[in-house]
Amino acid sequence: MIMITTEQALATIPDGLREPLLEEYGTILRNYLERRWTPSELSGGRFCEIVYTILNGYSTGNYPSSPTKPTNFVEACRALESNTSNPRSFQILIPRILPALYEIRSNRGVGHVGGDVNSNHIDASVVLSITSWIMAELIRVFHNIDIQDAQKIADSLVDHQTPLVWQSGDIRRVLKPDLSIRNQILLLSSMSKSVTRDDLLCWIEPSNRSYFYRLLREMHRSRLIELSSDETTIELLPPGMAIVESIISSSD
Repeated sequence: MIMITTEQALATIPDGLREPLLEEYGTILRNYLERRWTPSELSGGRFCEIVYTILNGYSTGNYPSSPTKPTNFVEACRALESNTSNPRSFQILIPRILPALYEIRSNRGVGHVGGDVNSNHIDASVVLSITSWIMAELIRVFHNIDIQDAQKIADSLVDHQTPLVWQSGDIRRVLKPDLSIRNQILLLSSMSKSVTRDDLLCWIEPSNRSYFYRLLREMHRSRLIELSSDETTIELLPPGMAIVESIISSSD
């Protein structure tokens, strides 16, 4: 994998577009983790406008200083398909996906009251998946790397945040110290693509390190986390994320 830092990812996009893109993507991730379905979807519309502006700037070679909102979003995206020299994802895939994502923002439960079933949770899940894929595809094209590596970089762009965790600089603290060490590990691991064992030790301050190490191995065997072979790095697995969502929901 080509080593690309967070600072380098999408660095060729002007600041006036890259910074709003990362901000909106981060908002979607954070709101989804905090189960705030409606704000998550609303950010999807703004995300669409920013991505459209980036694709149009890429096609013309002239990026505007800030995102623009086309008068007719569907027609504007369709016009991008005429740029046959662009990568296919910039010419066909993303321009056809953006109107669907925009539709979720405008005409589903997030935009209007009514209907028999509240679709916000399901729609938010779609928004999260689509925006994550688009971010990975932007990185893949701009850096000429494969989609798996691009997705890893996209996942690392924005730290997840939760109201149960206080953060200042490199220090993080779970604000409910009565939570079990296992749940503190899960909460803290949910905030980034990966965390180090030493950071968790610093943040949790367990009284018994031997127990802490055993617990990490047990959580690995239970498939709550992925513990690296040298036992220095932790990544949260989907069953662990489900527990995190339950913890956050129960604290509301």
